[in-house]
Amino acid sequence: MRKFYVWRTLAITLFIAALGLLWVSNRQGVLLPDAERQVSIPESLTVPLQVRAAYNGTAIHFQYRWPAKRPHVIHDALRFEGGKWLTYGKAVAGSEPHGLHEDRVAMMVDDGSVPEFGRYGGFVTIGNRLDSFTGDLKEKDVEAHPYFGKVRKQDAATKYLPATRTDPADWAAVQSEERLAQLRKAGYFIDLWHWRGDRGGPIGVADDQVVAEIRDGDGGRSAWSTNWDGEQKRPKFMFDSAKAGYAALKWEDVLGGSFAHGAVRHLHAGTMVPFDETHAWKEGDTLPRRILRQPEGSRADIAAAGNWDQGYWTVTMSRAMDTGNPLDDKIFHDGGVYDIAVSIHRDATGRRWHYVSLPITLGLGRGAEIQAEPFTGDVPQWNQAWHDVTLFYPGQINWPLLTSKAHAGAERISKGLPAKSYHNPEQLAHYGVEVEYADAILKQWRLTLAIGLLLFFAVGFALLRGLRNR
Repeated sequence: MRKFYVWRTLAITLFIAALGLLWVSNRQGVLLPDAERQVSIPESLTVPLQVRAAYNGTAIHFQYRWPAKRPHVIHDALRFEGGKWLTYGKAVAGSEPHGLHEDRVAMMVDDGSVPEFGRYGGFVTIGNRLDSFTGDLKEKDVEAHPYFGKVRKQDAATKYLPATRTDPADWAAVQSEERLAQLRKAGYFIDLWHWRGDRGGPIGVADDQVVAEIRDGDGGRSAWSTNWDGEQKRPKFMFDSAKAGYAALKWEDVLGGSFAHGAVRHLHAGTMVPFDETHAWKEGDTLPRRILRQPEGSRADIAAAGNWDQGYWTVTMSRAMDTGNPLDDKIFHDGGVYDIAVSIHRDATGRRWHYVSLPITLGLGRGAEIQAEPFTGDVPQWNQAWHDVTLFYPGQINWPLLTSKAHAGAERISKGLPAKSYHNPEQLAHYGVEVEYADAILKQWRLTLAIGLLLFFAVGFALLRGLRNR
């Protein structure tokens, strides 16, 4: 009888020990930031956005509204520190710790020439090993590529469409330049409208871009350049004190975003003068790292206006329905139906740390999820109701994964079933997180299973021995 109590005590002890080990191992968790793997999960996995559209036969306008705790309107900055000018605002996983990195809204547009886009949205543009993904291609590898590095002068792997590759899962397997030209002429590209809170927004323009074999700007020049003299290791320009009231911003104002109403925050032809090294620079003096300028060519097609008020951004982007650039832009026609997908960056995030939508249909005098409102005159009145959209964090989901055997829904994709028919944004957000931590989740599951089996084995063994010795 005494041996029975000994074995029972041992069984209880083993049970508690195994249970404790199980509890400790699970408390370690796997959903932790991992800078080495470029993993950082936002606090909110979804964000509400509202969108509406209007057109007058010559121009089309889109308006967007979404919540943001504070506006982020300086992308990166140069700070005078210890007698040197240092750069702040470099891209990181998740939010930039100093609050640098501009807020943004972007919209992809297609006219049906990229059929997968109308069913799966921006996912179709996400290939393997893109910039800021775990295991992304290194700068030297991109620059060494005979086409992307040598011809297109790329230094990072960007979005691309599947048919621009001989193997859609292989970023490097680009089609011949002749084939790429054929695809572009056939309309196989995504038009990308991109409003930025710093690089263009303050001077009333958005960036007109395109996604085909790479993500790139349209022909022409962008709305910004860099305020840095590499040889002198200092800025090229500073604020004109006669117009701004100061030569530099205060670092504490940049950190808090607490600028006085009407304060000059950006460098452009009307606010800057050449940098004066003899100026009495003080510790913490800060200058924008970007210089704003009027864009040129096809890249200058989109006008924009943005305003942050009481926790919400409202941004309007406008463009000619027919820009005359059919190889860069999707041309809008009255009576047409188009596919769009919207994304935002907020909370000082960059690169892939954004929120995206599933594709949405847009109709100009045709039935669609968003009905563009016809109007007369130059400016829409915006009397129509908003269309509500739920944006979601996409994680590291990519097109090669979605079309592979590793994805249970790959067969549905092969049959052309739209993602909306079997997924909602909340599900996709959680799926995106699972993909980020797939290896860690599997490892944790195996550990939990092993400890659980050990627990049952230990208890069973102890009880069996106890009964034999009772």
